[in-house]
Amino acid sequence: MGFLRLSMNHPLAFFSDKLRKPLFLAFFTGTVILFAVFRPLGEPLTTPAAPSGIVSFELACTPTNAQTMIDSWDTHARLYAAFGLGFDFLFMPIYALTLSFASLLAAGRHPGWFANLGAWMGYCSFVAAIFDGVENIGLWNSLLGHAESVWPAISFWCATVKFSVILLGILYGVIGWLWPKK
Repeated sequence: MGFLRLSMNHPLAFFSDKLRKPLFLAFFTGTVILFAVFRPLGEPLTTPAAPSGIVSFELACTPTNAQTMIDSWDTHARLYAAFGLGFDFLFMPIYALTLSFASLLAAGRHPGWFANLGAWMGYCSFVAAIFDGVENIGLWNSLLGHAESVWPAISFWCATVKFSVILLGILYGVIGWLWPKK
């Protein structure tokens, strides 16, 4: 783990210890609320061609798959997709801050390599949000009639990186809290 030997500060380390947990809880609450808002926005997007709604569209990868999903949505569903993509730009910084604060709190429980990994995870949380933004630009372009281009592939790879980093961040936070404190 040579890359973990590189010592770095967590991007949110400047927050005092007494503010970290309340800020995490505030951003976590915001994440849960916004996630709940996405549930009804995604319902019209669930079709046989897009069984997981917008997530299916994010992972369509090929122009044919993306266009098939778009064609399976009526005008109403396409408006929901467009609104959801715009609304996601509000969600991105909220979940990135939630994950970053979670990694900061978990890192604070364990010194050494685990804390250093937490600093990396703190930065990666924001990287996930950047990939999410690029993914949404690709999805938006596909919705606007450019699905027969490279946009579905760009969206796929950005979504893959985003989901991977988010899952790793959640895993890191859970391990950091469940692992007995030294």
